[in-house]
Amino acid sequence: MIDKIIEIEVYGRPYKIRVKGEEDEKYVNHLTSYVDQKMHEIAVKSKSTDALKIAILALLNIADDFFVCRKRLDHLDEALGQMETEIESLESRLLKDDHAYTNIENSTP
Repeated sequence: MIDKIIEIEVYGRPYKIRVKGEEDEKYVNHLTSYVDQKMHEIAVKSKSTDALKIAILALLNIADDFFVCRKRLDHLDEALGQMETEIESLESRLLKDDHAYTNIENSTP
């Protein structure tokens, strides 16, 4: 892939970023929109005009979103692990029942 330099804008300030291909460019533009939106939301809520303060508050909000999502994912992973254990237990019991049923069928005259 060929590196490409694109220009993005976050909170009214332009930045140049190197990307690898069309897909990477779309992803960076998506991230840019997300960060820009967060910064504008924070600016309205905080009523601040200090871009650095707004950026730090936006980063803290994004970090909070990340940690909340990671905690939810950990809970889902835990629940999935419990379900897998339960399925394995049920499969084992079904196999035992199947073997017992087969043995009963084979032992009747």
